[in-house]
Amino acid sequence: MTVIAAFACGLSATAVAADSVTTNSVGMQFVLIPAGSYRMGSPDSDGEARAFEKPQHRVTLSRSFYLGRFEVTQAQWEAVMGSNPYTQDRSNPYYNLPGMAERITRPEHPATVSWNDAEAFIAHLNAREGQQRYRLPTEAEWEYAARAGTTTIYSFGDDARQLVPHAWFGEDFQRGGTHPVGQKAPNPWGLYDIHGNAWEWVQDWYDPNYYARSPEVDPQGPDSGTKRVVRGGSWHVTATSWRTAFRRDYEPDYRGISIGFRVLMEPDR
Repeated sequence: MTVIAAFACGLSATAVAADSVTTNSVGMQFVLIPAGSYRMGSPDSDGEARAFEKPQHRVTLSRSFYLGRFEVTQAQWEAVMGSNPYTQDRSNPYYNLPGMAERITRPEHPATVSWNDAEAFIAHLNAREGQQRYRLPTEAEWEYAARAGTTTIYSFGDDARQLVPHAWFGEDFQRGGTHPVGQKAPNPWGLYDIHGNAWEWVQDWYDPNYYARSPEVDPQGPDSGTKRVVRGGSWHVTATSWRTAFRRDYEPDYRGISIGFRVLMEPDR
């Protein structure tokens, strides 16, 4: 059933997106995210919200898209790139802690890479499939899909105690690390690990004041900058927040142990 037909039958966008999954040649699963509008960022009434999450503003995404059901795994990275992502130097020295590499370098765990690495993966994936359908989501697309029709602090509500069934979070460097994707509960549109496990790179340059002048329709982020945006929080306690609207910035060449990515796939036109 198409999105348009589903709306005509009175079905919700949530039901449509959760049931519309397609798989590519690498085994990556993508969920159909219907076009629509939402309130991006955090309201003034949210006492935990930071200044860079404001002002909350209306955003319309005029075209539907597919978004990775899971964060890109190390196995998928190797299938596309032909090498393990952890053969490259790590920006984060904690990778060398006893047991860390063993805990996180596993096939079904997220591939934690730099923004530049993620772009290289996407270029190889597009070449492999002979089409330019893949890219990182914009910040607006990421938050829209993460919210999945909700207006609460998290995609599951406002109670942080409910993070436990939905996210890997709050772990330390001595015993913690990434986990296999898809083990926690998904958001209402069937996306897993939106909160926690690995931060996720998005396309946009970071500007803490961008929301004050963001276009209402299909915003692409600032034209330039020095750092890129990550979303969603990670397995580590220093992620600070796992709230849907929270955002952080890193240099595009930063290759840590807690930042991965999720791929957007454009529909056939």
